[in-house]
Amino acid sequence: QVQLVESGGRLVQAGGSLRLSCAASGRTFSSYAMGWFRQAPGKEREFVATINWSGSSTVYADTVTGRFTISRDKAKNTVYLQMNSLKPVDTAVYYCAADDRPFRAYGPQDRREYRYWGQGTQVTVSS
Repeated sequence: QVQLVESGGRLVQAGGSLRLSCAASGRTFSSYAMGWFRQAPGKEREFVATINWSGSSTVYADTVTGRFTISRDKAKNTVYLQMNSLKPVDTAVYYCAADDRPFRAYGPQDRREYRYWGQGTQVTVSS
């Protein structure tokens, strides 16, 4: 059974940092792009960041560029999201996802391109 399990979300003050982790089990995703999305109350799930299968390419939403960094450790089958300079608008449930197609040069930004999803981890940024 394929599982993606996010962790690391918690309450943090504005300006603080968090590192989210997403551990995959049940299969390896070393040939697939991985992505992070987030969903705030009353809003649609939105793209945050993606990393391609090799780790050579990353793409970020404009709202997080320069503050967030996505990375992956293939040996651990884990993807990370380092979040710095957090703002209250970053408050959301953060989800990781695995691409539906292998060996893409760039990870997709459309959530419909992702096949597997985690259950989410709550990040709350207080002002």
